Amino acid sequence: MQSISGIIYLILGACLLPYVFTFIAKKTSGLTAKDHQNPREALAKATGISARANAVQQNSFESLPLFIGAVLMAEYMVIPQSFIMTLGIAYIVLRIIYGICYLANWATLRSIIWTLSMLCPVCLLLIIIKIV
Repeated sequence: MQSISGIIYLILGACLLPYVFTFIAKKTSGLTAKDHQNPREALAKATGISARANAVQQNSFESLPLFIGAVLMAEYMVIPQSFIMTLGIAYIVLRIIYGICYLANWATLRSIIWTLSMLCPVCLLLIIIKIV
């Protein structure tokens, strides 16, 4: 069996990344102590960079199941770990770039980067399908 520690770090990094954008959304929105009683409602009313940071964190959470499932299935099917790590790191880096594009309000580039990031777990799953 392959060394699993790299896979664990990939998953941990992908799972923690949305919280970076949650932090940015909360810090830039000027939430008050009262707003922290119901931060989702307060962030739903956010505008500008706060709203975009909130959208990044929501989208990041939405993409996690596909990524985690693809990585774990690839590990289980004994896909070469170097391949899993390459696509996993690419996914995380692309998600960071996606977040930066979202914060900067670069819609077209953001969409391109989103597509590339989603292709990483999809490629893993297609490789699995091919070997099954």
